[in-house]
Amino acid sequence: MAAGKGTRMKSRLPKVLHRLAGRALLQHVVDTASGLDARRVVVITGHGAAEVEAGVARRAGGELQFVRQEPQLGTGHAVQQAVPALPDDGIVVVLSGDVPLTQADTLRELIAACGGDKLALLTIAFDDPTGYGRIVRDAGGSVQAIVEQKDATDAQRQIKEIYSGIMAVPAARLKPWLARLDNKNAQGEYYLTDVVKFAVAQGVPVVAHQISDALQVAGINSPVQLAELERAHQQRVARRLMEQGVRLADPARFDVRGELSCAQDVEIDINCVFAGRVELGEGVKVGAHCVIANARIAAGAVIHPYTHIEGGASEKDRVEVGAGALIGPYARLRPGAKLSDEVHIGNFVEIKASTLAQGAKANHLAYIGDSIVGERVNYGAGSITANYDGANKHTTVIEADVHIGSNCVLIAPVTIGAGGTVGGGSTITKDTPPGVLTVARAKQVSLSSWQRPQKKK
Repeated sequence: MAAGKGTRMKSRLPKVLHRLAGRALLQHVVDTASGLDARRVVVITGHGAAEVEAGVARRAGGELQFVRQEPQLGTGHAVQQAVPALPDDGIVVVLSGDVPLTQADTLRELIAACGGDKLALLTIAFDDPTGYGRIVRDAGGSVQAIVEQKDATDAQRQIKEIYSGIMAVPAARLKPWLARLDNKNAQGEYYLTDVVKFAVAQGVPVVAHQISDALQVAGINSPVQLAELERAHQQRVARRLMEQGVRLADPARFDVRGELSCAQDVEIDINCVFAGRVELGEGVKVGAHCVIANARIAAGAVIHPYTHIEGGASEKDRVEVGAGALIGPYARLRPGAKLSDEVHIGNFVEIKASTLAQGAKANHLAYIGDSIVGERVNYGAGSITANYDGANKHTTVIEADVHIGSNCVLIAPVTIGAGGTVGGGSTITKDTPPGVLTVARAKQVSLSSWQRPQKKK
């Protein structure tokens, strides 16, 4: 269900598109549902429907289908809109688009509790259940009803066990129950929870699968709740990594906005952000304030502080850093940067769509784009590859053991021959032979008769 307006978010952005751990709230839910090997994932949209539908990525596997709830008349009315998309022989799992952290294993247990013939509710006990629908049981402990807060009696409001908003139910049973819903309640809405009393009246068993992990059922209604859930989630991720042996300088200042896998003896300093798919090899050290996205960093590499690694999602655009490499501080590796072992990239150096072979170094204030750089190349400060002619990108080839002096411009397409040296301040427009010194710059002239202009009084 993803049709609500989310007024308390105080935002033009639909609530379910606000981001937690780098993904839209709704994307978390869709990804979890897809992980259940569902035949079909049906997203019920309403407020900002077009934006919501455009903002959810389609996943491989089960079909993703959208239906619209217009106007929004309650949770029961929302699920009614999905009825034509629900196969009669399936089990329907109802999820909320603003409850992002429910785990797939929990939902599998809920489906098992349903067993194909029962109505299964995901419940949890809260010390303060204010605002939630209460689970009402009979003297024998069987679930008899869910009573919403505004419709509950004083005695019912003392009940601690609440309904999470998540249920699993056979589609063949759910459809006729949905057809019987009415809006005769304090809210004037069609409550999905009323299906419980229909099940009880027909003798269909209603079972509660109770969990204790509040994070899995936590919903988002305000920026404050979103921030609180973000921190709780990141703390959980940090703890899991530390239990695997990762050393975090401060787990409270650490963000994973994708998938981070770490080998043994990884060290991560404060305020680092990891996005997309990031792999850190054994003994990798990441300095403070680094942002790393879609990268594979091999054993023993050191990423110095304030480095920005921004690989792309595809394998071609993913950034690779070889074993023992030293990167930064203040370096930038863009999509397609492939660095071999023992490469050194220093402060204010930018690498894009280029391969650097073992031992190559660019230590200061440089740009290397669309280039193939050989082993042991030393690339001088202030030098750039001019790879773009205004319409097309061209390749620069720098062969092994080349030394590029400071403040050079290599205008692609061009090849610098192995073992060659390019004198500082040169602009190179033609291929250079191996093993020679190439200098391409204007002759230095000193004019003794020249006078510096003076300001007019």
